[in-house]
Amino acid sequence: MLLTTLLCFVGFSALSLSMSRHYTDAIGGKLAPGRRQWLRVLGWVALLFSLWAGIEAGGWGMGLVQWSASLMISAMALLIALSWRPRLALLLAGMALLISPVAAISQWLA
Repeated sequence: MLLTTLLCFVGFSALSLSMSRHYTDAIGGKLAPGRRQWLRVLGWVALLFSLWAGIEAGGWGMGLVQWSASLMISAMALLIALSWRPRLALLLAGMALLISPVAAISQWLA
């Protein structure tokens, strides 16, 4: 479930950064249209991979339940981070992206 939650957080972070307000708060500067499209694609791909990871870990029944819980947990964590410290949200997303391969290997070996 760790991999699912990490990928959900990365996906939601990328989707939120594709909005100019959140991008300006977290990174500063203006959001280019090409970067906006790239962030949207990255966000949706990460969410699809999180669905796959959830189903892989728990099967169709429990995997979808765990995926729904991961969606809620990661969305709430991102909401709090974006409201409180937008740059912290960016740092957490980067850390989640770096930890995801370790969580994937751990899930695959279990």
